[in-house]
Amino acid sequence: MLTARNVTKNYSNLPILKGVDITVSKGEIVTIVGSSGAGKSTLLHILGTLDTPTTGEILLNDVNLTKLKGNALADFRNRHIGFIFQFHHLLPEFSALENVCIPGFIAGTAKNAVREKAMFLLETLGMQDRMDHKPNALSGGEQQRVAVARALINNPDVVMADEPTGNLDSRNARELHNLFFELREKFNQTFIIVTHNEELAPLSDRQLVMKDGRIISH
Repeated sequence: MLTARNVTKNYSNLPILKGVDITVSKGEIVTIVGSSGAGKSTLLHILGTLDTPTTGEILLNDVNLTKLKGNALADFRNRHIGFIFQFHHLLPEFSALENVCIPGFIAGTAKNAVREKAMFLLETLGMQDRMDHKPNALSGGEQQRVAVARALINNPDVVMADEPTGNLDSRNARELHNLFFELREKFNQTFIIVTHNEELAPLSDRQLVMKDGRIISH
C-alpha cells in the first residue's frame, strides 16, 4: 500500500536519511525504533508528506506523493493520511467533537455526515460522555483519544503516529497501544508508529530499526 524508494534527506549538506526503502501493507502496524538522532521522525514526516525528501519517492496506493505540490498535496494529505503526535495539538476553543470534525469539514464532506462519523468514532473510543468538553477539561489520555478520532475522521489509508505515548503515563500509554490494535481489527487500519516505548514496539507486526539514517533491521 505504501512504498518508499531510496529516500534520502540532507539538511545543509548533512545527510539525515541515507537511502531508505520501505513497504507497508494494508492493515499492518509497523513501528520505527532507534536511538535519538537516527532519523525516525524525519522519515515519518517524509512518509506523511509533512517534509520532502532530497531524493527518492513515496507512493501511496500507486500515487507518487513526491510529484504532488501545493493545494493538491495538502488535499491528498488531509483525505488519505491521519496524524497523531506526542502533543495532541487540539484547538482549545473547540469541543472534543468539533476538534474531530475539523479535517472532515476541510475535506468538504457534508457537515451532518462528518458530525455523525465524529460521534461514532468518539463513542468507539469510549468518549461518548466527553464530546462537548473542551481540551482543558479532558485528561491527557482523553485528549489523545480525541486526537486519534481526529486522525481517523477522513477514513485515511494510513495513520502516522510520532511518539504518541510520549506524554502519557504507563496506564494511558498501555490503553492507547490496545486502542491501535482494536482499530486495526475494526477498520483494518494501517499504522506507522515512531516510538521509544519498549512495550509497544514488540507488539507490532514489524519493527523497523533505524541507525544513522538507515534501516538496519526490518
